[in-house]
Amino acid sequence: MNSVLQHDLNNFENILEKAKQHGIGFLNNLENIPTSTKATIEPDRTLNELGLGSLEALKEFNERMAPLMVASPGPRYWGFVTGGSTPASIVGDWLASVYDQNAQSIKAQGGASALIEFETINLLLQLLGLPKSFMGGFVTGATMSNFTSLGVARQWFGAQFGKDFAKNGITETINIFTATPHSSAVKSLAMLGIGSQNYSVIKTLEDNREAIDVVDLEEKIKALNGKPFILISSAGTVNTADFDDFVAIAELKEKHNFWWHIDAAFGAFAAVSDKFKPLVEGWENADSITVDCHKWLNVPYESAFYLIKKDHVNLQIETFQNSNAPYLGNPLENFNYLNVLPENSRRLRALPVWFSLLAYGKEGFCDIVESSASLALHFGNALIEDDSFELLAPIRLNNVCFTLKGDHNQEKVASFLTLLNDGGKVFMTPTVYQNRKGIRASFVNWRTTENDIKIVIEEMRVTLSEI
Repeated sequence: MNSVLQHDLNNFENILEKAKQHGIGFLNNLENIPTSTKATIEPDRTLNELGLGSLEALKEFNERMAPLMVASPGPRYWGFVTGGSTPASIVGDWLASVYDQNAQSIKAQGGASALIEFETINLLLQLLGLPKSFMGGFVTGATMSNFTSLGVARQWFGAQFGKDFAKNGITETINIFTATPHSSAVKSLAMLGIGSQNYSVIKTLEDNREAIDVVDLEEKIKALNGKPFILISSAGTVNTADFDDFVAIAELKEKHNFWWHIDAAFGAFAAVSDKFKPLVEGWENADSITVDCHKWLNVPYESAFYLIKKDHVNLQIETFQNSNAPYLGNPLENFNYLNVLPENSRRLRALPVWFSLLAYGKEGFCDIVESSASLALHFGNALIEDDSFELLAPIRLNNVCFTLKGDHNQEKVASFLTLLNDGGKVFMTPTVYQNRKGIRASFVNWRTTENDIKIVIEEMRVTLSEI
């Protein structure tokens, strides 16, 4: 064994202790760590010949790399709908690295860790109140969840014409309807060869809504004269957390032939609250659903799952099977995740979620969701009372979409947000809503309190005086 590796092996416990103390130092100081940074490095370091060993590498990380990190798990990081890792999820994530499993099979073929993933999906179905007619698996984020679901939808579309698109390529024009798709869904269409511009836009409801106008949808369906199509709907749009009418869409599905996909990256968790559960009524009739865990479930980044009806499992296998890999066995006889989703190499990504669900239960996540929604309203009210800001849309759940008050201030929005974010007390993202420049704040972090809102409002006032 290499001498540096041997030394690290002999010193393993001390190395992990030092790393733990570094991690605790970061987490305990989140309130004071900036939400943005101007720190930089010259990424042209020369690779040393002999190696430093883990402790020296950790020392250099502290000196050069740690300043590049921001308080994205902290209570005032309100951009990108990013949650912060809970204690239980960190335990699960660390153990996923320690055990270092390739989560493939549910049978003991070099390990059966995929059973943990099966159980975690089962727990998530219970949390979300969805039936066991769905089968799911873990991927990196909403992009790959949308990609997986729409990949199977593409295969379904081909099957309507007796064709196998996975084997032979797309030979029919795929009809896709959507109203306000997330960019990851559009990106998925590009990656699937369908085309990022090859979808028809459905009108949205009036009264400042982002939700599908079902009347317009039905008119466009009738214009197809019975041809199949794919519908991409939303449970929580990016700007205003708006929800499509799933009950109405379910009624359409009884009359027309289409694949129904719901992008519920963060909005899915409305289902854990009795107060917000009506927003997702009827979604159990969808063919596929996208859900992110590193958003409202507050687990470490790069965690999402797809849900696809079990009735479509053969289409899923046709889409993703490793057909030229006999060592993986018959995909129709022995379930293996490598044959039902894009990735062949996959870590035990379910473990942080499993720990979180067992640690905090339904009530814990209901509290996080309802607290986040309450804080969003609190922030919105504070903006209105300040009289320097205005809401661009009603607050429906956890996202606050706002701008500087008055059209004459539109040219100042970008510089205001840049200056505000550079201050490091809060991080929010720019947006455009109904042709007006705006700012979006998303409340999903379990650490956020009303005091954080107070800090941010004061910081905004100071920033406004400087532009």
